[in-house]
Amino acid sequence: MIDVIALSKRVADANGELTILDQVNFTVQRRETLAIVGASGSGKSTLLGLLAGLDTPSSGKVILDGSDIFALDEDGRARLRKVKLGFVFQSFQLLSHLSALENVMLPLELRGDPKAKEKAVAMLGRVQLSSRLKHFPKYLSGGEQQRVALARAFVTEPPLLFADEPTGSLDATTGEAVIQLMFALNRERGSTLVLVTHDPSIAARCARTITIAGGRLV
Repeated sequence: MIDVIALSKRVADANGELTILDQVNFTVQRRETLAIVGASGSGKSTLLGLLAGLDTPSSGKVILDGSDIFALDEDGRARLRKVKLGFVFQSFQLLSHLSALENVMLPLELRGDPKAKEKAVAMLGRVQLSSRLKHFPKYLSGGEQQRVALARAFVTEPPLLFADEPTGSLDATTGEAVIQLMFALNRERGSTLVLVTHDPSIAARCARTITIAGGRLV
């Protein structure tokens, strides 16, 4: 599903140049669950952003389901994400002016799906939010917002799901419930899951773990 080839990311800083990622290579098989772990500042979230084509590398390639994503322009990468990817952010990234239902409908509407509302209602039911369809994010708890974000990520049934510290903004009990739900949905949909986490107990639930330290795979 994913081939990462000699991927590097460097940025300018006060001392000249800072290397965030340095010649990273790995593959992810279809339907695999992979955790990316490492200390704060190790480059793991930068790596996830590059895998999703949300950022561009200084050098190297990411082949996503047969497509060289950095051979595409920005619009091409956006189209690829629309078809191939779901993304769950630590900070939820819900649109504040849309209800829970409208947030989940949005990726379906962008695809022109005539059953957007029906599918979004069903997906919010799956994450136990049928009674909160019309609530706006500010009226939802952190755990409810993350469940809306999960519903939005899974509603298009993407073959690949990325999650960046999906429990980082939640308390332990709520985070555990969200993680259980995410893995259950992933099994049901048969998708490939790549997540960034600092929590070893979450990483242990994945079939494989890779560790980033100082921008390198260790």
